[in-house]
Amino acid sequence: MKNPKLFWVSAAAPLTSVIAATLASFMFSSKLHGVKIIGHLPKGLNPPSMDMLLFSSSHLAVAIKTGIVTGILSLTEGIAVGTTFASLANYPVDGNKEMMAIGAMNMVGSCTSCYVTTGSFSRSAVNYNAGAKTAVSNTVMAAAVLVTLLFLMPLFHYTPEVILAAIIITAVIGLIDYRAAGRLWKVDKLDFAACLCSFVGVVFVSVPVGLSVAVGVSMFKVLLHVTRPNAVVLGNLPGTQIYQSVQRYGEAERVASFLIVAVESPIYFANSTYIKEREEEELIEANKETAGLKYVVVDMTAVSAIDTSGIELLCELRKTLEGRSLQLVLANPGGTVMEKLHLSKSLQLFGSNGLFISVGEAVAHISSLSKAHREVI
Repeated sequence: MKNPKLFWVSAAAPLTSVIAATLASFMFSSKLHGVKIIGHLPKGLNPPSMDMLLFSSSHLAVAIKTGIVTGILSLTEGIAVGTTFASLANYPVDGNKEMMAIGAMNMVGSCTSCYVTTGSFSRSAVNYNAGAKTAVSNTVMAAAVLVTLLFLMPLFHYTPEVILAAIIITAVIGLIDYRAAGRLWKVDKLDFAACLCSFVGVVFVSVPVGLSVAVGVSMFKVLLHVTRPNAVVLGNLPGTQIYQSVQRYGEAERVASFLIVAVESPIYFANSTYIKEREEEELIEANKETAGLKYVVVDMTAVSAIDTSGIELLCELRKTLEGRSLQLVLANPGGTVMEKLHLSKSLQLFGSNGLFISVGEAVAHISSLSKAHREVI
């Protein structure tokens, strides 16, 4: 590894190991004492199986369900493997091309007696460890496999299974990055849990099981973020028109008579109830800390989408606040959100003083109106 001129040493190591182990196993076959060998392997190519495909069988529904699950796991495994090696070698991976390649490969394979295949982690690791740089290595490997199937299969009768496992472990062990796992633990505990579950599942059970658990943890994380979005209270940075979280910025000050809340997520049916509960909690806290609360400003800068449940939430929240002599004000809703509010005819409920393009404009405009009203009185 330190001398580029000797790259062939590591590249030839797997094949040399197989040959040496097979010869040793053959020479001491009477003294193996339980060491498992591959055994008899018939020569020749797979027979065609197109005539064996049945689309009128009573098991067709089960086959379709199994195919869908297997396809998802195969695609997940292929993308995961491709992304892993792409990050190591610093090249891009196109998920659509990977999906089409795996699908076409399995469609052809189903007509030639092949089992379901995907982007192999073990072969990719051995290829990477041997120094392969381009897709030409796959062509060379396919040619080598073809020659082996046609002429060399009987030679592997005495090959110990342990040497194949050693080749894979040697190739894969360099991919274990404990420093990255430590960074995941510091940054995001759920990401670390997905990483740990995937590692343990792959090592101790199988690749599909490990990936399935990791995907499950990741989906749980996504659902958790969707159903429990951040809703933070904003305060003004003195001397500016900038409003930031009072928890993240110690210098941010609450504005008198205003409760300013930023929702940092799309508003869907899945989180509308939670957002309403958070608003109620913040109202209770604001009444304790801010004297004469009159306005509730919702900063919708980070709300990229909203559905009918979210629109109903805003209308219901407006009615609830009106019953408490409070006014609801929306600040900076995005284009998609504005369009849906317009189509649902909810914008007219807020009036000219209930919708602004920024929190700063909302606070300044409402404050000036309140000041002018007091002067008139």
